[in-house]
Amino acid sequence: MKDLEEFFADSSRIVDEKLNELIAAVETEPKRLYEAVRWSVFAGGKRFRPALVLAVGEIFKANREKLLRAASAIEMIHTYSLIHDDLPAMDDDELRRGRATCHVKFDEATAILAGDVLQSIAFRSIAADGNLPDAIKVKLISELAASAAAMVEGQQLDLDAEGKTVSIGDLETIHRNKTGAMICVSARAGAIIGEASEKELNAVSDYAASLGLLFQITDDLLDVTQTTEVLGKTAGKDVSAEKATYPAFYGLEETRKFAERVYAQAIDSLKEIEKDTRLLKELADFILDRKK
Repeated sequence: MKDLEEFFADSSRIVDEKLNELIAAVETEPKRLYEAVRWSVFAGGKRFRPALVLAVGEIFKANREKLLRAASAIEMIHTYSLIHDDLPAMDDDELRRGRATCHVKFDEATAILAGDVLQSIAFRSIAADGNLPDAIKVKLISELAASAAAMVEGQQLDLDAEGKTVSIGDLETIHRNKTGAMICVSARAGAIIGEASEKELNAVSDYAASLGLLFQITDDLLDVTQTTEVLGKTAGKDVSAEKATYPAFYGLEETRKFAERVYAQAIDSLKEIEKDTRLLKELADFILDRKK
């Protein structure tokens, strides 16, 4: 996995450079707002979603410069969702990526506004991308907006399910929206910018849908098997909040087996892409085996 580690390091570096360019400096008024934005955006992490944009785009020979604004926009939407997810009205968490959450470091109102402005900057970043034709920019904005809405719908469904018994179908719907939608649009964005064929785009979508579900399954597992220190966020929150999760539904061993089946589905989807997809397989390997 050394090559994958190098890929993550390289993609994180260039995405951070682009994010730094796109987001106002801390000296910009209102300073407290942009301090909060930067506190949250530059808190670390592997930048998995923008890395997926780059990985898929490069398979279809897209120039990195064409991919970076879309990748950064997706990371901004993801970060806004984390800021809002951590709020007392949602998951009420005090720790994210190993340090204080935005509302703890600043205050609730500022955290809400930091999330709000990140959404605006994200869509502006794609709209102002001089490297892409208008038709592709419109498609990217449309798909990102739809995926962000699906993510919010999934969050509501997740809140509604707390303390209740839900079906496995309902649980999958929650996860495919709350987590899967943004992972799916990340992969699709890379393929769209790389001008993949309809058949290739469909295969990428199938791969990403399985990858997104796999990500949430392993996230559920980590919540009950790892410590707060390892995760960088509060462990055991799903159990204490009585959230609908795969371990709660299946138990640990069956959940691990289910993760392996979903992983196999993701890998099988890659067979429809007649290009070198080894990096996408390695990304699926990483999600299946991740420890935090």
